[in-house]
Order: sequence, then C-alpha cells, then structure tokens
Amino acid sequence: MNSITSSLTGELETWLKEQNQPAFRYRQIVNWMFAGRAGSFADMTNLPQSLRDALSRDFRLWSTQVTRHTKAADGTEKLLLQFRDTSQIECVLLREGQRRTICISTQVGCAMGCVFCASGLDGIKRNLTTDEIIEQMLRLQRLLPLEERLSHIVVMGMGEPLANLDYLLPALDWAHADRGLGISARRITISTVGLPKSIDRLSRLAIPYHLAVSLHAPTDPLRNRLVPVNHQIGLQSIMEASDRYFEVSGRRLTFEYVLLAEENDRVEQAQQLARLLQGRNALLNIIPYNTVDDLPYRTPTPHAVQQFCKALTSQGIQVQVRQRKGDKINAACGQLRRTTEMDSSDQAPGLNSPVVNLDRPFSNPDQQSSKSQE
Repeated sequence: MNSITSSLTGELETWLKEQNQPAFRYRQIVNWMFAGRAGSFADMTNLPQSLRDALSRDFRLWSTQVTRHTKAADGTEKLLLQFRDTSQIECVLLREGQRRTICISTQVGCAMGCVFCASGLDGIKRNLTTDEIIEQMLRLQRLLPLEERLSHIVVMGMGEPLANLDYLLPALDWAHADRGLGISARRITISTVGLPKSIDRLSRLAIPYHLAVSLHAPTDPLRNRLVPVNHQIGLQSIMEASDRYFEVSGRRLTFEYVLLAEENDRVEQAQQLARLLQGRNALLNIIPYNTVDDLPYRTPTPHAVQQFCKALTSQGIQVQVRQRKGDKINAACGQLRRTTEMDSSDQAPGLNSPVVNLDRPFSNPDQQSSKSQE
C-alpha cells in the first residue's frame, strides 16, 4: 500500500481514472491534504463515501508514526517521527510573532561529521524520500489552528539537504506551489555545510530559495577539524559557489557560525572571518553552542560572544546572534532522537540543547545593529 504523498505525481490521477472518477477529484484530494489538513480519508467529506473507502483500501494517508510530541512554553513543538523501517527523524514547529516556521529533516542521520553536532553522532542511515519530506510539513501544519498557516520553511533539521536534492526539490515544489502549501520560495531556506557542486545545481535551476552556508571556522585547517568533510572541499570552493548563487538569485547570502568555547571564538578568528566575508552582501548568524552530552565542546561566555561579534561589526560585517527556542524539549536537531534511544536503553537522558529560531541583531554600542532579514 503506497502513501498518498508518494502518489501525488501521476499515480493518483491514473488511479482515479481507473475508478471512473472525474478529474476534479484529484484537486479535491490535494486540497484536503495541503489546505484542509485532513487527518484521515474519512475527513475528506466532499468526496463520495465509496471513494473514501477505496482510498483507504489502496493508500496510506500517513507513512509515519508520531512516537514523541514535545512542547515548550515559548510555543515550539517538536515531533519525533518513525518510519515503517523503524528509522526516526525530527521536525519542529516554531512560533515567533506572526511567523509560523517549520524546520524539516532530509536524511536519517548525517554523513558530514561535524564534530559538535548531535545529528551525525551515529552516522547516516539513508536519504528521506520526497513523500517523507512532504509528510513532515503536513504533520507540523496540523499542529496549527485552521485560522493560522505556515509562513516559512527552514531545511535545517537532520541531514545535509544538498546531499539529497533529488528528493528535496520536488518536496519544496509542493511547499511553494499554490495547490500545495503556497509558501513563497523566498521564505524557504536551505541550510548546507557547503557542497559546491550542489550549490551550482541550485544556481542553474534559478529558484530563489534562501541559502544558508554553515562555516564554523574562518580557515581550512580549523574547519578540517570541526567539519571533516571540508578536507575534500575547502573554503575557497564554498565561497566561490556561494558567490555564483548570489549572482543568480540576487538574495543576500547567509553564513552560519557555531561559536565553540576556546575552539573558534577568539577575536583573532573573528578578524580572519571578517576578511573571508569582506566585500560580500552577506549576513552572519552567530550561534553560541549549547552543550551535547557525550561531546567535549562548551558554550562560550557572554563576554567572548560580545567580543567576537564586536570584532566582526567593526569591520562592517552584518551580524546576528541566534535566539534560543524550544528550551527543555530537546529541540536541537538529532537530540530528541538520541534521548529517546538512550531512554530505551536505560541510559541517562539529558540532551536538552534548544533549537534556535529567528534572529536578533548583535547589539554593539559602537555601531548600529543590522536588521533581521525575512
């Protein structure tokens, strides 16, 4: 039995013809999934009962099971989803003012090997399929009341999105299509550790998604240690590919930098980072590290964060420091899954690093702060 989301392109329309159903039934079903937020085929009340019964017989509306659903006082909600092969991934709904942002995953685990990240601690199991990515969107949308709608998508959950473009891009097509979620492509952000060939593929497609490149180091020797995949890539290749994407999309580049105490948070390193970004229309997101059990890295002091940011803004770099969202619900990508696995093995939990959401500008008394970008 196929999931309905895996059958949206071609198969469902063919099936409806075989059932002697008029063409408009396809549009009705799609509308129920993306706008009507149906939880079952029985909810699709403008379909004949016989058609609802046939859909229930031949398709699954959901291919996942929600094994954990956690909520935070700030409105952040996180789902731990389990697939039929028992693999698990995480996705998050974040509320900020009028914004309703979802953070979705693209892989079970991650192969990039960032030494401070919970997502890749157990390696990678597989890519998610298009329908599995779409289902995260639909699951999270159903957490909202009907009068609210999703406004932004960030592809910043588990996995490296650019390593799974074949399945991600069709899912994002449904995210911004009018018949799908109807979210502007300019409100969709893809976060990447920096895969130049895949960035160039996005450039050729000329879809104006927002691109966020995770640097975490200003030089190759340090980045090779913190982001081991950099050995095969190099910062220069990443920056050149990012520049090409900017030329095509016209969108200001965003770079991300997880600040690790006494690893990459020194003023000298901030000055190196400023030289790397100099002359680019770029925004730098500074993310003070939140500790992960079993990893040796520590959160920088507020003073270290302040001095690091001041060294950047003094060189004209636009800087924002990420806010904490989802405290106490293991909302950072990969952590809820690991906590659940540890609980099932009777090990002590405690991975409570929060996800971060929308940004606030760095306040430098010597320089006016940059404004947050939509």
